[in-house]
Amino acid sequence: MSDTPVSAATLDALHARIAALEAERAVRETIARYMALCDVPSGALDGESLAALFTQDAVWEGIGPQYTQKFGRLQGSADILAMLQRYLPPAPHFATNVHFLTSETIDVDGTRAKGRWIMLQASGYVDTRAELIAARLEVDFTPAPDGRTWQIQHFRTERLFDAPWHVNSRKDTTS
Repeated sequence: MSDTPVSAATLDALHARIAALEAERAVRETIARYMALCDVPSGALDGESLAALFTQDAVWEGIGPQYTQKFGRLQGSADILAMLQRYLPPAPHFATNVHFLTSETIDVDGTRAKGRWIMLQASGYVDTRAELIAARLEVDFTPAPDGRTWQIQHFRTERLFDAPWHVNSRKDTTS
């Protein structure tokens, strides 16, 4: 083991790497909470709300041939939350809804971060239909005022494909 002192430059570089890793974790936590709060039934914890996940001037938009017309571009957390509430209980839309994220990349550059995911959404509707939806997500994040968490600044979703599915509710008759 060496007794050579660690240079200020080395300490600064380590600090920057730790800050980037902490930012990645916070971004991952924010998108996971967003998905859990959009699940039905909701995966909300005490005191959680979708509103806390967005900046006041956030943008939420559907892109690509299927989502540009369906969702368009919403600006401001109040408009975004109003749109999301149209799909969540007590609104008559989903009977069940679960989101899965994969193929994650998160790039942090100081006080900005961009995350990319492929999302699979398994949805059962109140009219008994069910479908699987795959979408590409690209989301920009910025640190929240509390300095610990990160918020969604710009959320983009593009549908890749959808397919109907049927849940087999047949009871097991083997005894």
